[in-house]
Amino acid sequence: MAHDSHDHAGHTAGHHHTHAHSHAHGPANYGRAFAIGVALNLSFVLAEVVFGMIGHSLALLADAGHNMSDILGLLMAWGATALSRRQPSARFTYGLRSSSILVALANAVFLLVVTGGIAWEAIQRLLHPTPVASDIVIGVAAFGVAINTGTALLFMAGRKGDLNIRAAFLHMAGDAAVSLGVVLAGIGMLFTGWFWLDPTVSLLISAVIVIATWGLLRDSLNLTLHGVPEGIETQAVRAYLAALPDVAAVHDLHIWAMSTTETALTVHLVMPNGYPGDALLNRISNELQRRFRIDHPTLQVEAGDPAHPCALAPDHRV
Repeated sequence: MAHDSHDHAGHTAGHHHTHAHSHAHGPANYGRAFAIGVALNLSFVLAEVVFGMIGHSLALLADAGHNMSDILGLLMAWGATALSRRQPSARFTYGLRSSSILVALANAVFLLVVTGGIAWEAIQRLLHPTPVASDIVIGVAAFGVAINTGTALLFMAGRKGDLNIRAAFLHMAGDAAVSLGVVLAGIGMLFTGWFWLDPTVSLLISAVIVIATWGLLRDSLNLTLHGVPEGIETQAVRAYLAALPDVAAVHDLHIWAMSTTETALTVHLVMPNGYPGDALLNRISNELQRRFRIDHPTLQVEAGDPAHPCALAPDHRV
C-alpha cells in the first residue's frame, strides 16, 4: 500500500517529540456498489410487503422488515464512507473518519431492535397460526435469494478490510440464506399444510440476524471505546518496538482506530543515545504499516534522563 512518511523532531523539557506518520489510503469508494445494492433491495422489500400481505405470510413480512433495516444500514454505511473522506478541519483534526465507527455501532443496535420485533410477532403467530399462500411465499423468496446473493457479491472483495463493508457483505449473504429458508418453509407448507412452519422460519430468521449482528456489535463497540482493532496484538507491537536498535524501554503505548479502515498509534521510546535520525523513524513507520496495518504512528523519543523522568512511564498512567 503506498503511503507518505513525514518525520519531525523537536526538543521540549529534555524529550524529543518525534511524529512518524504513515498515511494509508482511506476507505475504498463503494458508491456504485451501495447504489446498486440499495436499489435492488428496495425493489425486493416492496415486493415482499405486497405479496406478504396478499399471502398472509409473516415470514415474508419479517424478511421485508429485516431487509428494510439492511437498506437503512447500507445508506448509513454509504454516508459514513463519504464522510470519512472529508478533509480535516480546525475543529475535527482527524476529519470525520470515526463516523464510520459510529455508523457500524448504530447499524448493529438497530438490527437487534428490529430482530426483537420480528421474534415477538413470530411468537404471536405461533400461538395463533393462520393460513399462508405457500406458492406466493416460494416465488417471492426465491427472487430474494438472487437479489441478496447479487448484492453480497458487490461487497465481497472489500469485506476483510472495512467493518462497514464486512457488515454489508454479511447481512446480504445472511439474507440470501434466510430467503432460501423461506423457500424451504413454503415448500414444506405446500405439501404438509403445516402453517406453523411460517412463524418457525421467522424465529430462525431472528436467530440468523442475531448471530450475524453480534460480531458487528462487538467489533464496532470495541472501536467506539478506542479498543485495539481486531487483528492487532498489542504485545506483538510492543515487542517489535522494544527490539529496535538503541531502544532501552517502551511505555505509554496506545493503539486505536481512527475509522473502520485506519489505525493510529502513539508511544514513548526511551533511547539513551538520543534522537536516532529520520531514516530509522521512517523505517519504523513503514514497518508498523506493513506488519500491523498501523497507518498513523506518532513516536516520542526520550533519552531517559533521571533528572527529567516521564510522568507517563508507568503503564497504568494514561
